Amino acid sequence: VARKGACRRGGMEAAELRVGFVGAGRMASGLARGLLGAGKVPASSILASAPSDKNLDAWRESGCRTTHCNLEVLQESTLVFLATKPHVLPGVLQEIRPAVGPHHIVVSLAAGVTLQTLQRLLPAGTKVLRLMPNLPCVVQAGAMVFARGSGAGDREAALLKSLLSSCGLCEEVPESYINIHTGLSGSGVAYVYLFAEALAEGAVKMGMPGGLASRIAAQTLLGAAKMMLETGEHPAKLRGDVCTPGGTTIHALHQLEKGALRATVMNAVEAATNRACDVAED
Repeated sequence: VARKGACRRGGMEAAELRVGFVGAGRMASGLARGLLGAGKVPASSILASAPSDKNLDAWRESGCRTTHCNLEVLQESTLVFLATKPHVLPGVLQEIRPAVGPHHIVVSLAAGVTLQTLQRLLPAGTKVLRLMPNLPCVVQAGAMVFARGSGAGDREAALLKSLLSSCGLCEEVPESYINIHTGLSGSGVAYVYLFAEALAEGAVKMGMPGGLASRIAAQTLLGAAKMMLETGEHPAKLRGDVCTPGGTTIHALHQLEKGALRATVMNAVEAATNRACDVAED
C-alpha cells in the first residue's frame, strides 16, 4: 500500500513519471527504446514484466528494471502499458485488477480488445486508453493511433501523445478508426515491403545488383514518404509533379494502372480491416 501511495505522490511530470510494461516483447521494447532515446523517461523509471527471462535481458542491458511479477509493475508504476498477446490479456486483467487504482493510467496495445472490454475487466472509472502501434515503432518511425475510454481525460491523452511522439506519428482517433489503422498501417507495412521488393527486383531484371537495388528502393520510399509529410501535399499532386509529358514516369504509371495497383491496394486495406473486425468479435 505504501508503494502505491508513493506512485500517487509521484505526480504526472515526465521527469517523475514511472512507466511499466506488462509484457516485454518486440512492440513494448520498441516503445521503451523510443522513450529512452528521446530522454522522455530515465531507464531507472521503467519496469517491465514477462513470465520468463527470454525477452527481459535486453531491457536490463538498457538499464530498465525487470520482474516476473505483473502486480509489481502496477505497484511501482503510474503509466502502465499492457503489451501481452490479446488472448492472454483477460487473464492478466483479472490478475492485476485488485492493484489498479485511480492514480494509474492503463494503456492497452492488444489488438481486437475493445475499450468496452477493458473497462468491464478493470475497476470502474479506471483511466484506460487503447493504443494501436505498428512495427516501425521499434526504429522510432512508427504510426500510432489511440482512443480513450470514458475514465481518461484530456490530461491523460496529452501525456500519452507527448510521450509517444518520440516513437513516430501519434494521433488520437475515435475507437472505430483503430481497425482501419490496422488495415492501413499495421498490416500496411507489409504491403510496402512487398512493393519495395518488387521495385528492387525490377532493377535487378534490368542489370543492377540486388543489394544496391534494395537500398535505393528503401531510400526512394523514405524520401517519398518524407515529402508527403513535410509538404502536406496530396499524393496525387506530388505524383503529378514527377510526371513530365511523354517521359519515363508516365509510361511506367500506365503499366501500374493496367495492373490495377490502386484498386488492389484499396482491396488489401479493406481485407485487413475486415479481418481486424472479425478478430475483435471472436
